[in-house]
Amino acid sequence: MSSAQANGMRPLDADQHYYEVEESFTRHLDRDLRRRGVRFVQSGKRVEAIAGDRVNRFIPNPTFDPVIVPGCMDLHFRGQVPDGVDRASLAQVEPIRKEYRDRDARVAVLEQQGIRGTLLFPTMGVGVEEALRDDVPALMGTVRAFNRWLEEDWGFQYQQRLFAVPLMALSDPEQAAQEVDWCLARGARMLHLRPAPVPTTSGYRSPGDPIFDPVWARIDEAGVPVTMHLGDSGYQRWNARWGEAEEFEPFSRQKMDLGSMVSGTRSIHDTVAKLILDGVLARFENLRLVSVENGSDWLMILEKRLRKKANQSPQLFAEHPTETIRTRVFTTPYAEDDIPALVERIGARNVLFGSDWPHGEGLAEPCSFRDLLGGLGETDVERIMRDNLCALLGLPTREPEVRA
Repeated sequence: MSSAQANGMRPLDADQHYYEVEESFTRHLDRDLRRRGVRFVQSGKRVEAIAGDRVNRFIPNPTFDPVIVPGCMDLHFRGQVPDGVDRASLAQVEPIRKEYRDRDARVAVLEQQGIRGTLLFPTMGVGVEEALRDDVPALMGTVRAFNRWLEEDWGFQYQQRLFAVPLMALSDPEQAAQEVDWCLARGARMLHLRPAPVPTTSGYRSPGDPIFDPVWARIDEAGVPVTMHLGDSGYQRWNARWGEAEEFEPFSRQKMDLGSMVSGTRSIHDTVAKLILDGVLARFENLRLVSVENGSDWLMILEKRLRKKANQSPQLFAEHPTETIRTRVFTTPYAEDDIPALVERIGARNVLFGSDWPHGEGLAEPCSFRDLLGGLGETDVERIMRDNLCALLGLPTREPEVRA
């Protein structure tokens, strides 16, 4: 434990996960949507997830039992597997642990990890909107049901340690506004927006379309940041034109090489670009965007492109886009990213520590992220490991003293 941790300055993790159960999607789902939402069915010896009328393979084993060992695929996802190591040997599974589905057990694990608190994101839930894109009522009903399960089983700010992030689907703007109100009234400290074009009953729209302004206005007034976590953004369908798989099935043997190399970060790049270009951040001055598990290379590229665009067409921007990024856009870099270069480009105040625990591609020990920050001053390290997320969540930097 570092001296900062010992003095009540433990890190805050911007990216941890839970594993869902079938009830996550069905417990509060309206009865007339039961056959149109997400449900589990037995198929021989396997359990499969059905979304609408199609098998959904975003997660190959929706029971998550057995489940992948935390961090076992870290080197593979960094692209740093040593020579001579059989890549197939990296993947390990184990019976599901209690802390993946129980909030009190999870708080106990945070203590062991030396973590003050964490944002909590879905595992399967970040694929639901794409799976139900052709049925907006089912999509909205499923998101609504999921958020109610999430609030009941995890809570939106449990013990000021676990900050579960509810989903926000814009496909029906009126229902989206109502859902945002419901989440905010129950203490949600952040909301999650899928980084993708929005499927509506009249076709796809940018999330920056003025039709969604009533939703953004509520978020802006509340001062709650909007996260955008890696998931199924529908971009795999474009890769199909290059001869790859049409559906995003990350654990299948289907051909998805282009998706893993390039288009995996296109969705966050394009979504943040459109929110800036469409003027959302200019219209709503309290709005802040937090990219999670999308790495940071995309942001370096976007800043360069927007800087060029501002020179070519300054009338498009209420302020210089570099300033917008430096004050309104935050990101969790991957372990293999050049974090010092990122800090130099956009500033340390925009960078967040995220471990992706307990996923196989994440860090086995969350606090080992600090080891990736060599070359940075201690002030910048503490900003990345704790202070920046404290500010976004509205928490004091120093933990309150607990008296016996």
